[in-house]
Amino acid sequence: MHEFGIAQEVVAIAEERASGRRVTRVVLEVGKLSGVLPDAVRFCFDVCAEDTVVAGAVLEIIETPGLGRCRTCGADVPLTRPFGQCACGNTDLEWIAGDELRVRELELIDV
Repeated sequence: MHEFGIAQEVVAIAEERASGRRVTRVVLEVGKLSGVLPDAVRFCFDVCAEDTVVAGAVLEIIETPGLGRCRTCGADVPLTRPFGQCACGNTDLEWIAGDELRVRELELIDV
């Protein structure tokens, strides 16, 4: 389960940015096409945060939808899977959104 490693990295990033302050909320952006299971990250987050300045923080996950652009006609194509087909019939799509995985925001308080 690579989500455990992702949760560890999210906690490490939050700890580094907190510079000793307590983290009360972490906002994580996860694209629907990233291959990351948000519920699994949520499950692992609390375990990884134990005994750190991130312990007890709320993990908010924003799931971004997939979006591709047709390389033939330039139309935007919503994607629910890592592949799709444009209305013009073309399947050669450039991914525009949906593969994100980033810490978007931290909420901190001084201790």
